[in-house]
Amino acid sequence: MHTISLTPASINTFSEVFFLIILILSILVSITILLDNRDPVRASSLILLIFVIPVIGLIIYFFLGRNYRRKKMFEAKKDSDRIYIQKLKKQIKNNSEELINENREILGNKFLMAKMLLNDNYFGLTGNNELKLLINGEEKFPALFSALEKAKDYIHIEYFIIENGIIFDQLKAILIKKRIEGVSIRIIYDDFGSRHLKNKSINELKKAGIEIYPFYKTYFPYMANRINYRNHRKIVVIDGKTGFIGGLNLGDKYTNNLSTKKSFYWRDTHLKIEGPAVLYLQYIFLLDWQFSSGQTLFFDSTFFPEFKNNHTKKLVQIISSGPDLLRETVMTAYFKAIVDAEKECFITTPYFIPSQGIITAIKQAALSGVDVRLLVPGESDSWLLNSASNTYYSDLLASGVKIFRYKKGFVHAKTMIIDNNLSIIGTANMDYRSFDYNFEVNAIVYDRDFNHEIKQQFLKDLEKSEQITLEEWESRPLRVRLQESIVRLLSPIL
Repeated sequence: MHTISLTPASINTFSEVFFLIILILSILVSITILLDNRDPVRASSLILLIFVIPVIGLIIYFFLGRNYRRKKMFEAKKDSDRIYIQKLKKQIKNNSEELINENREILGNKFLMAKMLLNDNYFGLTGNNELKLLINGEEKFPALFSALEKAKDYIHIEYFIIENGIIFDQLKAILIKKRIEGVSIRIIYDDFGSRHLKNKSINELKKAGIEIYPFYKTYFPYMANRINYRNHRKIVVIDGKTGFIGGLNLGDKYTNNLSTKKSFYWRDTHLKIEGPAVLYLQYIFLLDWQFSSGQTLFFDSTFFPEFKNNHTKKLVQIISSGPDLLRETVMTAYFKAIVDAEKECFITTPYFIPSQGIITAIKQAALSGVDVRLLVPGESDSWLLNSASNTYYSDLLASGVKIFRYKKGFVHAKTMIIDNNLSIIGTANMDYRSFDYNFEVNAIVYDRDFNHEIKQQFLKDLEKSEQITLEEWESRPLRVRLQESIVRLLSPIL
């Protein structure tokens, strides 16, 4: 029997070859990153990681950092979406421009934002909407289940996370009952976010005649790449007349009155819409349904009922963004909202890993005398993301931004309140992933009464929060600040 002996010389040779392979691979990957021609901050962070911690850096890149096959993956979706946009854009543009001109007094200086979003990707402005602010799962789920019970024709559901448990069982019972009554039901779930949803549960829904598809199936070995492109949307449309949008997924941990095992109180915000804005949620769902199921549903009066628009109720714009679009609409909307602020800018986000443009806008607003307040988690469901977020606070505090850390539990709401006439509620966090990788959807509300209501909730949340000062923040232990700074290197790909 022959034995293989490792001599010091052979070990040295192996080490040299391994080092050479890693070096060549690092150079090739760095060239690929540069040729991608995207965010220079993200590119710099990736290249730095690759050369500072070569093997780990390459692993992080291949699992989280690459845009491999991005164009190819969504080219078909872009083409089909473009066909529908071409059919609808003239009607959307004419109706929205009329509304914008008729409501200049309500919009104030925010009318430019409404026009920008219309011109960006034909995100139309709608009037005559009724809105109900829903705080936490305790308000969201009863309102949702009640609306589902009233469905007559169809139910459309799209969620990032659907988990087994009490909430899912209640939902399933309602959906099966409505299907027996003849209501058509279509469900889209994110295959990564809903990875804990059991196949047995999916099969039960299918057996009942409910159509359910993953938005984007994850397979090994491409799973790492597909993790980057998550459908983070939370949309429900009932008969084209009632819609839901916001931060809450479908699961037990999102409501605080269930006796489930969890580490903290969950603070979140959702929105119920009745009116023409629901048609834009419907539009987004149908495009996603075509991509997920391969089925084409006709854009007719069945899915787009007519509303009498008397221009007397709340103005709402539904916007979406994703890797299939040319521009990062959500980030652009956040940026525009912040720079347009004249008196107040109140931001709530669970993950604060912003682009340099957003940082600059926030600092500019604070230095201009705008009351800028940022509400973030004191504790989070991700220590990694929380650590990265912490590194941005000193710079903002020095510019006059007031930062509050929520102490009652985990604040997962994604809201923005600008002056007294602009509010934003949706699914998008203030981070790179929501801006560049995820499929997101937000509601832009131009209304003083609603603005006052959501502002009062923000102020209530501040009562359960701790304001941090620049002096105490910079006095944190050196090892903590160093750890956070290392994690920040990953921030563009977290």
